Amino acid sequence: MTKLLKVAVFLVLAVSLGAHAETAQFEEGKQYIKLATPVATSSGDKIEVAEIFWYGCPHCYSFKPLVEKWAKNKPDDVDFKLIPAALGRSWEPHARAFFTLQAMDKLNSTTHDALFDALARDHKPLNTPEALADFLSNYDVDKDAFIKTYNSFGVNAKIQQDQALLRGARVTGVPTMLVDGKYTVSAATAGSHEKMLEVVDYLVKKERAEK
Repeated sequence: MTKLLKVAVFLVLAVSLGAHAETAQFEEGKQYIKLATPVATSSGDKIEVAEIFWYGCPHCYSFKPLVEKWAKNKPDDVDFKLIPAALGRSWEPHARAFFTLQAMDKLNSTTHDALFDALARDHKPLNTPEALADFLSNYDVDKDAFIKTYNSFGVNAKIQQDQALLRGARVTGVPTMLVDGKYTVSAATAGSHEKMLEVVDYLVKKERAEK
């Protein structure tokens, strides 16, 4: 074998091994969980990536700047969504606040950040619609309209849909990333908040290749 041919064979093997290492980097059942039955998505032809969170969660608060940076630079074929978790009775008022602001067209970076700061950082007792309305009135949210919307049929329906999705995705903690309704990733499976997003990127590529 000539020296040139040996070099060519080495390069082919190196590329092949590198590709294999990349595809074998994350494993189902270890770094991510594949759902036995996928849950519905609403992103059409795009790959849907959702963060399931709770405003009072300190881990979600730490994860927030990382996932926001990721979302800002996400591929064009990815649709990013936020899904508030109501995994306990004490969490439900905050999930309702999210859906209420969304229905009022008042869910934006200002109100979203304010709720995170108040609940996860400052531990303010915002556990009733009245307390939430009073707090959010400082951010251009009408108190009476908030309380009325908070108790509306539309928000009740959103909460029921939210609960059904969490049960379907078998979510038991936050933050959890849900990729295209098929895979869940958490810090417990991935190893860290930073690794969560690496696994998400891997699953996005996997979904893109299968579409």
